[in-house]
Amino acid sequence: MHLSESVNKPMDIFGGAWDNYREKLLKGLACLSEEDTLVIAGDFSWGMSLREALADFKLLNTFPGKKIFLKGNHDYWWDTVSKMNRFFAENQLENLSFLHNNTICCEGIALCGTRGWFFDPSDETAGDEKVFKREVMRLEASLKEAGKLYPDSEIYCFLHYPPVFMRTEVEPITGLLKQYGVARCYYGHLHGDSLRGAFNGTRDGVIYQNISADNVGFRPVLLKP
Repeated sequence: MHLSESVNKPMDIFGGAWDNYREKLLKGLACLSEEDTLVIAGDFSWGMSLREALADFKLLNTFPGKKIFLKGNHDYWWDTVSKMNRFFAENQLENLSFLHNNTICCEGIALCGTRGWFFDPSDETAGDEKVFKREVMRLEASLKEAGKLYPDSEIYCFLHYPPVFMRTEVEPITGLLKQYGVARCYYGHLHGDSLRGAFNGTRDGVIYQNISADNVGFRPVLLKP
């Protein structure tokens, strides 16, 4: 969403699909009902702290239903889950939760996920190995919990970074999705021209789909069991 209610960093500066993106998002979110659960796959707010992101949380909270946050590479407001939950409680923000080292069951489906990452030891610019290994561990912890708590449920995995991009595959991550029998994987991060490399399709039995806001018309994608 890249909301910026209290910081001067609107996405309109990128033009194209992002022109008037706030209005597009609000129109798209109008489809939500109290029975819905909205998963936000990272990059929710440009706020640098929970306090700076408060206006964005309040805006989202005006819409009905439950909301689940996943960390993105631009979510600098992100803190420990306990601190974020306490902040929400102090500010009367309800029905907000996090996918972070855990699993959430929704309408019989086990929702798993983490931010994800990329790492190529042959490319010095391709990310941090420690961060990458930590994200792989978090993903596996989430998937293990799904198998333990909801063994008969389908598993949907949410990532911020794409696990497959053009001809590149982040095998430690895609391998886990295959190993734990994930049915669908949804991811964001890609915008503009980079969406040309987004993989949407089935690989090793897992259905992949990019759900970046500008790729889905700034409207939530309806996921059915």
